Amino acid sequence: MARLAQTAGLTDVQQEILATVRDFVDKEIIPVATQLEHKDEYPTQIVEGLKELGLFGLMIPEEYGGLGESLLTYALCVEEIARGWMSVSGIINTHFIVAYMLKQHGTQEQKDTFLPRMALGEVRGAFSMSEPALGSDVSAITSKGVKDGDEYVLNGQKMWLTNGGTSSLVAVLCRSDEGHPEGTAPHKSMTTFLVEKEPGFGEVRPGLTIPGKIDKMGYKGVDTTELVMDGLRIPANHVLGGTTGRGFYQMMDGVEVGRVNVAARGCGVAQRAFELGVSYAQQRHTFGKPIAQHQAIQFKLAEMATKVEAAHAMMVNAARKKDSGERNDLEAGMAKYLASEYCKEVVEDAFRIHGGYGFSKEYEIERLYREAPMLLIGEGTAEIQKMIIGRRLLEEYRFQG
Repeated sequence: MARLAQTAGLTDVQQEILATVRDFVDKEIIPVATQLEHKDEYPTQIVEGLKELGLFGLMIPEEYGGLGESLLTYALCVEEIARGWMSVSGIINTHFIVAYMLKQHGTQEQKDTFLPRMALGEVRGAFSMSEPALGSDVSAITSKGVKDGDEYVLNGQKMWLTNGGTSSLVAVLCRSDEGHPEGTAPHKSMTTFLVEKEPGFGEVRPGLTIPGKIDKMGYKGVDTTELVMDGLRIPANHVLGGTTGRGFYQMMDGVEVGRVNVAARGCGVAQRAFELGVSYAQQRHTFGKPIAQHQAIQFKLAEMATKVEAAHAMMVNAARKKDSGERNDLEAGMAKYLASEYCKEVVEDAFRIHGGYGFSKEYEIERLYREAPMLLIGEGTAEIQKMIIGRRLLEEYRFQG
């Protein structure tokens, strides 16, 4: 039997890219991931390796120095990277969302300025939509950008920035009432601002502070931060797309492809959990034989493998739908929901197979057990995905009576 989660119909180029990434993961990420994760240490050497492979520019068009690959190729690479260490895939994902938003919505000047350097990994992207008090309610954003001559003055506090410290370009969603009178629907009075900054913590430019890393249960190594704006001045030409009031739609477009990415991460973590479980089951002996020969364990392995396959298939379908230019919010929501839930279940089953040793930090499954829950929340909770899925289904299956 072939390895789980194979993808039919890939080109020779796609297969070559994936083989290169898989080899990098096996040699450069898996051997050091648990040690770096326990130290909460940023994987500098791994990131430099990804830069050399060109992964920071994987979907950036060739005219800007990228590889010009599809969302499917990108998602499959993310799946492989997450199989090694999910935190590394997070470093790539937020960078990719900002590059994607620039490619789809930026002015020509913005594309020319940022995309070539992003393709090289010289400029790293971060994505800032959430705030301390709003959770999934994007319409409740209070951060504000006010026009002042040829600049905008930004004030407010943002939350949950992946790459908040290491990034040098942040796409920040704020309210901007200019040209949008009082009473305008909230989603029509939001603007995405492109904020350049120095990497690091503290005051990284006048009016902008990155307080420090948020200590997390899992998803360590990558820096997750707040962002505080207090009189931050941004040139008017740093409004994404050059026009205010389009930020909500730009961000939702980015989140849509981000959901495919989170689904891919769930697939990768689930694959690794299955690999660890099936390997340990053949090494551990009870009652005179490997536990893999006990029917109860075989049933568990069968369920785990089936979930890995199902999640992978839905993730691939969502990526291909987006690549075709069609609307894919239904498919992306389904893929994100299923992959994250199945990931949690597969990791827990692998944890159970390990018995008491799964509770030990010496075993890799302990790290996966702490990482999987983040996927239940990232890019929208299960409940948000169900709302999206339900609404879209009612659109498609509207009762004609």
